[in-house]
Amino acid sequence: MFEFNIEATDWYARAGTFTTPHGDIETPIFMPVGTQASVKGVHKDHILEIGSQIMLSNTYHLYLRPGDETIAHFGGLHKFMNIDIPILTDSGGFQVFSLGQMKKQTLQPPLSGGQKKYPPDKGEGRTKWGQGVSLVKITEDGVEFRSHLDGSKHMFTPERAMQIQANLGADIIMAFDECAPGTSTHSYARAAMGRTHRWASRCVTEHREQQRIRSDKWLYPQALFPIAQGVIYDDLRVDSVKYIADLDMPGVAIGGLSVGESKPDMIRILDAIAPHLPASKPHYLMGLGTPEDLIEGIYRGIDMFDCVLPTRLGRHGVAYTSRGNIKVTNEKYRLEKEGIYTKPEYSTMVSRTYSLGYLRHLFKVGEMLAGQLVSLHNMEFLLNLSREARKAIIEGRYEAFRKDFWSEYKGGE
Repeated sequence: MFEFNIEATDWYARAGTFTTPHGDIETPIFMPVGTQASVKGVHKDHILEIGSQIMLSNTYHLYLRPGDETIAHFGGLHKFMNIDIPILTDSGGFQVFSLGQMKKQTLQPPLSGGQKKYPPDKGEGRTKWGQGVSLVKITEDGVEFRSHLDGSKHMFTPERAMQIQANLGADIIMAFDECAPGTSTHSYARAAMGRTHRWASRCVTEHREQQRIRSDKWLYPQALFPIAQGVIYDDLRVDSVKYIADLDMPGVAIGGLSVGESKPDMIRILDAIAPHLPASKPHYLMGLGTPEDLIEGIYRGIDMFDCVLPTRLGRHGVAYTSRGNIKVTNEKYRLEKEGIYTKPEYSTMVSRTYSLGYLRHLFKVGEMLAGQLVSLHNMEFLLNLSREARKAIIEGRYEAFRKDFWSEYKGGE
């Protein structure tokens, strides 16, 4: 069911097609992120209208709400969301670590005179969970963590991550890994990498059992992508990619390069691992999705990208353009009759339809439509960039395409 066919290469850049039960994915590709089974602020019909071929959802968040068993009751994410394109779910590993930095705080009870800072809980102070001391406990078996919602205790193991994602029913699922901090020492990074490798092997074993169960129930299969780690150490990254590539799974993922590392470190790591990435499998760079990330990642053999940044920036009035990011709410756009600037090949439904003056107005008056439109524009811009990159690879001119991009792109206002 899962086949990856390379149609053209241009140095490390590749144009391919990955076949899944819910359709083919033409790579390189940007994947919109629907963390909680919804791309924030954007209707799923618009996601399809801009040409999205695959989208993501988040295992950690869906496990907590509404619960993986609830989603299984609806027949999996595709039926729950009523969408018929491929879906990828991460393992929840990153969120377990990033959202596990919690501390318990007891807030003050209601003030006198009927005034209150927080809703009362039976006349007493109530509990709030905020950023603070880590309550994550890592063992060889897995990770114990506290919910960022209510502080309840949970345990993710490699086996549990596979079982949850089987219930969610995505086409592509991720192995459970330890996403070590970018500031980790070489010694700790090696230990975390070793744990990630052992967990990946356990994920493979449990994944095969879950696929047997799914087959018996006449459910479509899932593709497991193990994740390479190693923080910012070239030797560890190469070792990890080699180990992950040797697992008999349909694809490989590269994690831990979107958790605070510098762009030069990211580029250096991608340069180091590019010769070792398996030619016969898709390469997924997790959590990265700016225009420059796509251009430089594709150049180094990356096929799949995802990021929440296009919608997060869009909600705050920041738009991608061929010249770099712009802040739509700036005063200089108040009387601007033109839309968001893009080269013709990157134009979007939003850039063709709405003036910058109108978009700025929507933000200034607090209309929800403002963030929706700029989010939609940002995602379509990245999809167009992916398509143009694919075309350049097939035509054997990716280096020229990359240089042309950088000749105009300046980063942002």
